[in-house]
Amino acid sequence: MLDLEGPQLTAADKQRLQHPATGGVILFSRNYESPDQIYRLVSQIHELRSPQLLVAVDQEGGRVQRFRDGFTRLPPAAWFGRIHAQQKKRGLQLAQEAGWLMASELRACGVDFSFAPVLDLDLELCGVIGDRAFAHTPDAVGALAFAWAHGAREAGMASVGKHFPGHGGVREDSHLELPVDGRSLDEIWNQDIRPFRHLIDNGLAGIMPAHVIYSQVDEQPAGFSRRWLQSLLREELDFQGVIFSDDLSMAAAHVAGSYADRAQLALDAGCDMILVCNNPAGADEVLDALADYHDPVAQTRLVRLHGRLGQPMAQLHESPRWRDAVQALAAAEADLAEQQLELG
Repeated sequence: MLDLEGPQLTAADKQRLQHPATGGVILFSRNYESPDQIYRLVSQIHELRSPQLLVAVDQEGGRVQRFRDGFTRLPPAAWFGRIHAQQKKRGLQLAQEAGWLMASELRACGVDFSFAPVLDLDLELCGVIGDRAFAHTPDAVGALAFAWAHGAREAGMASVGKHFPGHGGVREDSHLELPVDGRSLDEIWNQDIRPFRHLIDNGLAGIMPAHVIYSQVDEQPAGFSRRWLQSLLREELDFQGVIFSDDLSMAAAHVAGSYADRAQLALDAGCDMILVCNNPAGADEVLDALADYHDPVAQTRLVRLHGRLGQPMAQLHESPRWRDAVQALAAAEADLAEQQLELG
């Protein structure tokens, strides 16, 4: 899965996307100008290949929402956690509506899926996770993430949970350095993994592992570890969906060597699709190294990530479901603001 240079396909983009080792595209804010523009861009990507390339984006809400103008501004995951702590039913309903909103608006533009929901726990350590986590307890995270994923599925979108087995127990940002989590497997298994297990048991389609070393379990980061991806995720948790690597350009991935080495190590560990972003030379190195690579099992899994349903954005905006969902989020936001004023 590769990225693009800007809001239109360039000749270099098209060449990379037509390479036999390319299976998908991840879009960023630099690729977005408007709903109409992104619809045209995604249509052009889909027309390049048959079967179509997968098109994904990080559209979690809060700090991590690549498409903003023309899309509903989604609150961060922790916002739902705060409501859930006071009113469980309302928190779950709002999470489901937000998942549906996110997915229905992306599907209106042809995007297949978002790398969401975040299943990490907010252990008040990791700033890069922070309010991207629904809550600090496994049960709350699992319940809210399941509600979010259920809403997305109603809109025709599969969900990809991240960052397995949990990024919340370290202070470091894996975009910038390699975090090491020294907790025992028992502690991680009984805490951080519980939301993943809950969603796996309910049909989670994809998982992205963390670029984190869990030193009491394996010397390799989870995304390069057969222990984590094969023994624990596939065998112990019986996960049958797609495993995506996190971006191989992140600083934490440098431990695995060259871009070609990183790609091969991630695939050998059990990843079905690897991400290479923001480094065209690295992407070309990986494509050259994988020119003859073929994994029919991974391809079968990846088919399930293609989006379903979908209606034009103008038609979506006229639907009662869309209006009700937007109004429900706005009303809850007003209620929280009022509570904060009273407390202040």
